[in-house]
Amino acid sequence: QVQLIESGGGLVQAGDSLRLSCAASGRTLSGYAMAWFRQAPGKGRELVAAISRSGGNTDYPDSVKGRFTISRDNTKSTLYLQMNSLKPEDTAVYYCAAALTANWMGVISDPRQYDYWGQGTQVTVSS
Repeated sequence: QVQLIESGGGLVQAGDSLRLSCAASGRTLSGYAMAWFRQAPGKGRELVAAISRSGGNTDYPDSVKGRFTISRDNTKSTLYLQMNSLKPEDTAVYYCAAALTANWMGVISDPRQYDYWGQGTQVTVSS
């Protein structure tokens, strides 16, 4: 069992930066592909960034590409999301997720393939 705990959310102004962290307890994250998703009120859950087990591969949707950076430190069992140039449309609850992957070394973008989820952290960007 893996428990994921997000932190770092808050209220910021447009153009500001935030860094989210996701700490895992229970076991090491080295065997898991990881990702950040977000969900705004009245909308579905969408991928924000995905990263492979080693951290060598990442994926971003066009809406955040060039502004957000996902990274991981497997020695600390922690996932990060650096968010720069934040926009009001980035306002949402942000969730980290982990997918146990036996042989797949790439990224996973489908939320249905993730096994564990954090409780979420609120990010609010004012204009």
